[in-house]
Amino acid sequence: MGLIEKLRAHDLDLTDLGNVPGFRWQPDLQSPRAMNVDVAGRVAESVADQVSAAVDNGRLALVLGGDCTVELGTVSGVLRQTRSVGLIYIDLDADLNTPGSTCDGALDWMGVAHLLALPETEPALTDIGPRTPLLDTQDVLLFGIDNVTDFEQAMIDQHQISSIPFDEVIENPACASKSALESWANRYESFLVHLDVDILDFAHFPIAENVRRNRGLRFHQLETVLHILLKAPNLTAVTIAEINPDHCDSGHSTITRLAQSIASALSVSTRTSSL
Repeated sequence: MGLIEKLRAHDLDLTDLGNVPGFRWQPDLQSPRAMNVDVAGRVAESVADQVSAAVDNGRLALVLGGDCTVELGTVSGVLRQTRSVGLIYIDLDADLNTPGSTCDGALDWMGVAHLLALPETEPALTDIGPRTPLLDTQDVLLFGIDNVTDFEQAMIDQHQISSIPFDEVIENPACASKSALESWANRYESFLVHLDVDILDFAHFPIAENVRRNRGLRFHQLETVLHILLKAPNLTAVTIAEINPDHCDSGHSTITRLAQSIASALSVSTRTSSL
């Protein structure tokens, strides 16, 4: 990705804590509705250790993940240091599905459901941190959601989960981002940002695991969002998920552009740690 080099080029104080043990997804017929859940839980616990170490040293944790369940590790790690944690979850999907609501077994659209320990979620993910649920429903803001199942909408309505829909974000990215900070993120001691790169229109910016086309933000719009949110004084951790290098252009220019933008957005901070 070249992110470390670009962060250092912006004179950021950077410590690379290295990779946690990873795992490439494979069919899991032993747990067909929550495939590879035990491995995902172990990965999240390893991320939590790294994030906790970074935050304990007064640094900002930057997590480059695989699928969106890595956010459970980020949240768990921050919770070891403070219980006042809010999360802005940037994603076209609400990720509120559960193993009971869908039969495809893909945990990467169940991450928020496990953060909130909704019914029929898996203890291997919900119970990795210092409390269960890791976050209360009022502590998550879904930013840019567009693809929402009937079950997910019912959960949003039932639990009154805050959201800023995609149409509102794309109409005025700056206004939506400022509103999120002023009315929501400022309530917390530690504010976290989760970015699933499939918020980007794959036809114009191929980078994500999900190849959804002709629906999503253009890159300059995402840049506007990041340059506002990542300068918040209570920002504690940033997680970037669902990048698939095999889906990028042949020269990997999309990864380079994203790395440059992240580095620029974080350039006001002197507390950066890369995981």
